[in-house]
Amino acid sequence: MHPPLANHKHQGCEHIIQALDDCHRSGLLNKYSGKCNDIKLKLNECLGEEFQIVRAENKQKGAAKREKIRQVWKDMEEPPAGFFDAKQKDQKV
Repeated sequence: MHPPLANHKHQGCEHIIQALDDCHRSGLLNKYSGKCNDIKLKLNECLGEEFQIVRAENKQKGAAKREKIRQVWKDMEEPPAGFFDAKQKDQKV
């Protein structure tokens, strides 16, 4: 069973969501006798594909964010270029 599905959140599956809603509204006999099951299976497949797409996008965003954080830590741990040269010049004088 699905939670209430919002069309604006699942635009790729909007036509299947509407078909399932229409099937359920056409009568209790259709809903409870299994006549809407094929539509529901199509909806499950569509939502699953949509989930995998969002998951892949989130994975890419997370990898980019982790790489950015690694770079910030690397920059904090390494002294700037020429730091030691300037420090040695100060000590010689």
